[in-house]
Amino acid sequence: MARWGMVIDLNRCTACQGCITACHQENNVPPSNPMLAGQDRSIRWIDMMPMYEGEYPHTVMSLLPMMCQHCEHPPCIKVCPVGATFFSEEEGIVGQVYSRCIGCRYCTNACPYTVRQFNWFEPDVPDTYRESTNPDVSVRYKGVVEKCTFCNHRLMQARDTARAEGRNLLPGEFVPACVEACPTKAMVFGDLEDPESEVAKQARSKRAFRLMEDLGTEPKVYYLREGRGQ
Repeated sequence: MARWGMVIDLNRCTACQGCITACHQENNVPPSNPMLAGQDRSIRWIDMMPMYEGEYPHTVMSLLPMMCQHCEHPPCIKVCPVGATFFSEEEGIVGQVYSRCIGCRYCTNACPYTVRQFNWFEPDVPDTYRESTNPDVSVRYKGVVEKCTFCNHRLMQARDTARAEGRNLLPGEFVPACVEACPTKAMVFGDLEDPESEVAKQARSKRAFRLMEDLGTEPKVYYLREGRGQ
């Protein structure tokens, strides 16, 4: 069994939002428009969240790429009345079954990281985007909740390839689109259960922290603080 996780180095992250663009392209996230933005109903599986440290006037602001934290103990699963949200014991990924979702949004309210997105409208893909949609990812419909899946479809493809070749999944074969697209290599992804993996080593850094650890959710996304020694 694996525990897929991510480490984001805030020293390297420039908040260019390349990860957001790659996520939209890979996962068929609908493009926004002025009306949706004005209603605060734009869908983003990754967003830039400001974090402030220090006391005024010496406050330092960092922008954190914020996506589903794929908690080990996710509150969203406990409140879903139809089992549309589930936890993969084999992979450690929090998944979503769109065909089961009834749009009650209990999971959205229960998530302390506010990263779940609700589809208020039917998918409207402009003609300029239609040919570039990813056939491996289903387009979500009105009335369901969606979120980051660590590009789980890529994991299934990598596992199928490894199985067909009669071998185990190799390190680096499964990488989410956001990690692949990051121009400064601020994002590292891999199996946290493998102590020799790069992601596990960075997660043990003195700079590493997780958001809202006091809630006991045990998120699998780590951040490395800016400007501090290893």
